[in-house]
Amino acid sequence: MDIPPLLLEMAFSLKNKSIKAKIAIGDAASWYCAIVIVALVLLCSFKENSSLMTSGGGEVRAQEIRQPCDEIYVVREGETLHTISDKCRDPFIVENNPHIHDPDDVFPGLVIKITPSIINH
Repeated sequence: MDIPPLLLEMAFSLKNKSIKAKIAIGDAASWYCAIVIVALVLLCSFKENSSLMTSGGGEVRAQEIRQPCDEIYVVREGETLHTISDKCRDPFIVENNPHIHDPDDVFPGLVIKITPSIINH
């Protein structure tokens, strides 16, 4: 049983159109995915920037962005645990440093661990 050449040509043409349509749909889907990804990245960056804004004029305070002290802190001359606690925003210095037995016995060179609190001053 022979298939007429015209019917073969029509079937081949339909197959090519089907393949081209699938490619076009795949290309469109890729572009939509790319647009959605870019939109999500922009949305996340906008959300992060807006959380850094203050209510007074929209300026960002550097104090809110960076930590005031490193995680490991070396006590300097004239400092007390109270002044370090205020400076580094860590109200639990004694609790987080078991090697400090007497809070009044703080000396220059003493190494302490700082864990800043989330509350801003």
